[in-house]
Amino acid sequence: LGVFSSSFSTGVSDLFRSGYESASKHFNPAEVEVNVAGRSFLVTGANSGIGKATAKEIARRGGTVHLLCRNKERAEVAQGEIVAETGNQNVFLHIVDISNPKEIWKFAEKFRNEHKLNVLINNAGCMVNNRELTEDGLEKNFATNTLGTYILTTALLPLLEKEADARVITVSSGGMLVQKLNISDLQSGSGTFDGTMVYAQNKRQQVVLTEQWAKAHRNIHFSVMHPGWADTPAVRSSMPDFYQKMKNTLRTEAQGADTVVWLAVSSEATRLPSGFFFQDRQPVPTHLPLASTHSPPEDEEKLMEVLEEFSQKFKSSSPG
Repeated sequence: LGVFSSSFSTGVSDLFRSGYESASKHFNPAEVEVNVAGRSFLVTGANSGIGKATAKEIARRGGTVHLLCRNKERAEVAQGEIVAETGNQNVFLHIVDISNPKEIWKFAEKFRNEHKLNVLINNAGCMVNNRELTEDGLEKNFATNTLGTYILTTALLPLLEKEADARVITVSSGGMLVQKLNISDLQSGSGTFDGTMVYAQNKRQQVVLTEQWAKAHRNIHFSVMHPGWADTPAVRSSMPDFYQKMKNTLRTEAQGADTVVWLAVSSEATRLPSGFFFQDRQPVPTHLPLASTHSPPEDEEKLMEVLEEFSQKFKSSSPG
């Protein structure tokens, strides 16, 4: 994780709990004290960490919450906890593996026929430290973080287009600041495999997706955010050394989720342009000063084309 700390030497401290505590002094609590009853929210990776903290805060505000999770047992525990803590019964469970494109298509087609959707929160992600392939032959980080996010979002856009004040929020990471979009090796098949860098590349791809969607779908508000470094099961398992060293300085899950909740429920968020990258309720640059991480527009368009091709390939082979 050395690259993160060195590249963030200016703002790295902002990403820890102390950074949240100082930023939050400027928050207006009223912005998130809203009732969202009657609005429908879908949160991926909602059984733990930032996803669960987000789902809980939305349920607390009366929203209908759809939890999209991979593991049925853990998801049922999270669902029970959210209902018990918030008293909101409108918390529904969908078991889907975001790394499996056919499964996402199948889920989205069913969901579109049965529910409405105001806000999609793409939170599910993984950092697999060795190169592993899914049953479809896709590298696992790419399949989950980039392709899964792409397919779920594009498959649900028709549903979001029908609603007033529709929003899509993607949980990225400041790690993306060290990566320039690289469309030549989306599956990380060449060179040495470095899980942290692959994850950072996927997170850069999510920023590009958000910017591209914002241009193409003007009546939906898109945003992408960095939760800071929070004490989540994902950080504990994917970055054990970082966790051991930093655990006393990490944000809580709720602090990591704060900006997601703000982007999902506040009216202030949608007064800002669509397509921005946020940290602690503020838009922040997507490139470090003087960094050579900018890519030509044709690379960004190419990423969208390649993901669309992948997506259609799996759509056509899904039953029904």
